[in-house]
Amino acid sequence: MKKMLRFVLLLLVVLGIAAGVGMWKVRQLADSKLLIKEETIFTLKAGTGRKVLGDELYADKIINRPRVFQWLLRVEPDLSHFKAGTYRFTPEMTVRDMLLLLESGKEAQFPLRFVEGMRLSDYLKQLRDAPYIRHTLKDDEYATVAQALELKHPEWVEGWFWPDTWMYTANTTDVAILKRAHLKMVNAVEQVWKGRMDNLPYQDQNQLVTMASIIEKETAVASERDRVASVFINRLRVGMRLQTDPTVIYGMGASYNGKLSRKDLETPTAYNTYVIAGMPPGPIATPGEASLNAAAHPAKTPYLYFVADGKGGHQFTTNLASHNRAVQDYLKVLKEKNGQ
Repeated sequence: MKKMLRFVLLLLVVLGIAAGVGMWKVRQLADSKLLIKEETIFTLKAGTGRKVLGDELYADKIINRPRVFQWLLRVEPDLSHFKAGTYRFTPEMTVRDMLLLLESGKEAQFPLRFVEGMRLSDYLKQLRDAPYIRHTLKDDEYATVAQALELKHPEWVEGWFWPDTWMYTANTTDVAILKRAHLKMVNAVEQVWKGRMDNLPYQDQNQLVTMASIIEKETAVASERDRVASVFINRLRVGMRLQTDPTVIYGMGASYNGKLSRKDLETPTAYNTYVIAGMPPGPIATPGEASLNAAAHPAKTPYLYFVADGKGGHQFTTNLASHNRAVQDYLKVLKEKNGQ
């Protein structure tokens, strides 16, 4: 009887030690860092159970000891309420941190940058190239975009997407991102339109956005945007053609090779403001907030011309003779820069 009692006690001690060692291993795994050396994107599919999750994490070399991982989920069942999604794991995370993240449902955010001065076609290409976006547009035709977004003005497409860094989670659709950017632009233009200067020669909001897009393409210098706007407004008021190169380039489409020739300036297109009178039919790029404000609040100046000064800005003049001299000054600066 005594031998049996000793055996039972010994067995209990052994089992206690084993249990203690097991718990120590469980706690050690929970508090250990993930095996990754850099940020890792991990997708947890819907319906994934504890066993499959452990196997996937082990196969992806995110954790070791998958059996201990299963014990951790049994010992601390609150850690096993994970949600499907795409998550960002970082090297400083512990296994416990990772499981809490999976429980939280806070999926990884990805950035998509829409830059001022770019066309909608550029944005559509970025959407095609961006990771984890679900593509629903059948093609990148502007008419397809207008239909998918159910635009109030289907012809108001180019220039009507707010330039910003748009954050999205995996499986977000291309249309969802475009809707967000379009809605913000619509709201911004509405506010700018309400606060615009009196007696500007715009028939509607699209013409204001068109002018803002031209300003955006003509200068990157914030301090001179309202003067650039004043030149174009002054020209419209006296019946002069806008004669702005960016509109010619836009009208040329894919045939533009990086250089404008005299023939290009003389070849009629709907957007060639060397040929057409007044405004082009629509925006030529996406304007930023500063250009929208400049279009709505042009400076009051007598200027009718401007040309690059070779130093990053522009020289503004009131008459053709002064403009021609400014052009010669610009050409001289270019020659000096080129060592000629």
